[in-house]
Amino acid sequence: MDGSGLWQGETVAGGGLPREDPVAGGGLSRGDLMDGSGLWQGETVAGGGLPQEDSVTRIGLSQEELVSRGGLWRGDSTDGSGLPRGDSTVGSGLPRGDSTAGGGLPTEAATTRSGPPREGTPARAANPQQDDPVPRTGAALGAPVGRREGLQKVTGAARYAAEYPLPGRAHAWPVPAAVARGRVRAVDTAAALALPGVLAVLTPDDAPRLAAPDDATLAVLQSPDVPHRGWCVALAVADTPEAARAAARAVRVTYDTEAHDVELRPDHPDAYEPEETDFGVPGQVEHGDPEAAFAAADVRVDVDYRVPPLHNHPMEPHATTADWDGDRLTVYTSSQGGTTVRTVLAELFELPEDRITVVAEHVGGGFGAKGTPRPDLVLAAMAARRTGRPVTLAHPRRQLPTTVGHRAPTRHRLRLGARADGRLTALLHEVTTYTSRVRDFVELAGVPARVMYATEHLRSTHRVVPLDVPGPSWMRAPGEAPGMYALESAVDELAHALAMDPVELRIRNEPDREPDSGKPFSSRNLVACLREGARRFDWDRRDPLPCSRAEGPLLLGTGVAAATYPVQVSPSTATAQALPDGTFVVRVNAADIGTGARTVLAQIAADALAVPLDRVRTEVGRSDLPPAPLAGGSSGTASWGWAVHEACTGLAARLAAHTGPLPAEGLTVRADTTGEADTDSPYARYAFGAHFAEVAVDTVTGETRVRRLLGVYAAGRILNARTARSQFVGGMTMGLGMALTEGSTMDLPFGDFTETDLASYHVPAHADVPDIEADWIQEDDPHLNPMGSKGIGEIGIVGTAAAIGNAVHHATGIRFRELPLTPDRILGGLLSER
Repeated sequence: MDGSGLWQGETVAGGGLPREDPVAGGGLSRGDLMDGSGLWQGETVAGGGLPQEDSVTRIGLSQEELVSRGGLWRGDSTDGSGLPRGDSTVGSGLPRGDSTAGGGLPTEAATTRSGPPREGTPARAANPQQDDPVPRTGAALGAPVGRREGLQKVTGAARYAAEYPLPGRAHAWPVPAAVARGRVRAVDTAAALALPGVLAVLTPDDAPRLAAPDDATLAVLQSPDVPHRGWCVALAVADTPEAARAAARAVRVTYDTEAHDVELRPDHPDAYEPEETDFGVPGQVEHGDPEAAFAAADVRVDVDYRVPPLHNHPMEPHATTADWDGDRLTVYTSSQGGTTVRTVLAELFELPEDRITVVAEHVGGGFGAKGTPRPDLVLAAMAARRTGRPVTLAHPRRQLPTTVGHRAPTRHRLRLGARADGRLTALLHEVTTYTSRVRDFVELAGVPARVMYATEHLRSTHRVVPLDVPGPSWMRAPGEAPGMYALESAVDELAHALAMDPVELRIRNEPDREPDSGKPFSSRNLVACLREGARRFDWDRRDPLPCSRAEGPLLLGTGVAAATYPVQVSPSTATAQALPDGTFVVRVNAADIGTGARTVLAQIAADALAVPLDRVRTEVGRSDLPPAPLAGGSSGTASWGWAVHEACTGLAARLAAHTGPLPAEGLTVRADTTGEADTDSPYARYAFGAHFAEVAVDTVTGETRVRRLLGVYAAGRILNARTARSQFVGGMTMGLGMALTEGSTMDLPFGDFTETDLASYHVPAHADVPDIEADWIQEDDPHLNPMGSKGIGEIGIVGTAAAIGNAVHHATGIRFRELPLTPDRILGGLLSER
């Protein structure tokens, strides 16, 4: 199985599209199935500028030609589980007779890439307390079941936000501000309105008025003020996307410009230290006397690292189709949280929530950029209200960096003090970053230092500079991704200074409680991940000396880094219904952004109901379903799955007590985990992992190639081996991009990012990732949720860049402390050493 829900080499029925293993023979790209979007890079584009799911071309299938339950062909020899009826499988997706150990995985497959339990790894983490464990489900979860919507996606039948051809639909195109700061003096729309097919041009003077939003980035066309370049100053609406684009270009805007400031400087006079952030996490933490402890340390490392601005760039750009019917609004949008979208729209347009319907059944990736509503949603609804017609707005990719959020740049000062035996005596991580003047957002890159290593003297601080920049926001593993790059690189430097193995140094500083809070860990198997990864990577054969291996002009090296991500969960609701025909329907307004949520929730339901998987149908992605939190912070499956489990166990109890046939409407049970999922835990709950990388650095061109990348994780109970591996590998691939190719530059005089499309902002291509492996160890943690699962969507990116950077140092003997490690930087470093 290749993580897509199809067998390697299998052809899609009727479409004749060959599937290839995303690892073998070419590796992965940010745009393939491993990126969380469920889409392939290089896909064709349909009207509206959205990628089509068929990796060659749309093959013209109608929605009716697919079975709604599983996206399977009518008449196809399948049983609704995504597997052929004739296949030798039983419910779990494994061959009959295969030796499985409760979790639905082959016991003998300890060395496969699909990530089953490994011999010798702990079957259960040691827990300091066993009081009040969360009730657990049975043993049916874990099977590598294929995605239920996989065939719909690869045949083009899955509809995305801009693909709803409503009668009379118009299209909108934003006009971005051409100054870095100022005020709109006038907007001349005459030339635009004279073009054929143009319906309207909305401006700050005449756009519909909105209630003041909590998120000021949504207050579009409400004021003539221009807070940064790229801010929407007008919106053209026309019959076709081409006419709307031409109209937008014909709009003439004059400005009163003001001096702008977009430069991140640690000594900026407006810098401040936030006491608390919008995550509810304190900006500053200090324990003991870190300055004195560092000064007295036997061995000291004092280093600086830089991470540039990074952009989410999901395969499907942000898009919304809005349609008003009197005072009722329906939006088809690309969002990670439809319940949140409805709440925000109700506030902005001052409507009761029951008059708003939000549809987000298929989402082509988000990486955090679609976690909360973005301007496309508001602009489309405004344009539809003005014109009286359905309106689709799909942001051009060049507008995404200034419109939908990005990862703010971070500067890191790391100071590590240790005794001669490697025991840490001081850890200081000081981060400087920026925020927008429109809305505060802090990239909490100093937080992982509060979790990772045992030390009595700890400082973790953030300094934030408000600038005239587009608003930064969530991007996969916000805080952890850049923070662990810097921390794990500094730990490698300390290992070098101590002449100690970097794996052993990490193990030696393993804490028995969370260093910041003092709470016991619900489970922590980082050491097991490090040791298992080292075994599989032949770490004991590694020559620790830099520049010790070469192949002609290529310098070879290996590196390691740890990974962590917090366990997060939010209250959710869900319903479970038993129908007279013996089938079941689970309903929850979850967002499947390509992660396989439909499939995993069906597995949770089937497990709780003790029924075959093919008898369970899931409905997600509509606001008329039971409300649910957004897909973010690696919390989606834990949050939605908890509610699904509660609803299904309640339904199972009712069915056990029921006598006679079911009524025509069946039996339905609703669950709400408020008061359970949001209860403070006495435990520190995190997933952990270890990344190992091997690189080859070309001394002639400066090019770095990753030859091998391994991730080993301890992330609770894995609920679906196939989709889990997809998430791990996707995060690692994104971490590779962060290390080697991805980076954005702020043009200081112009006040804008210079890399605004995929021609200049380089995400990894298939050839960039020749070998990548993701695996995990068994971890039984009863203090999480009924499934015993931890989030896995983000930990794959955490630490990957550091492992690659540490491998580059091992290969070259030169420490590069600014990302990405592009050929010009590498070659410059190599030449400076000659």
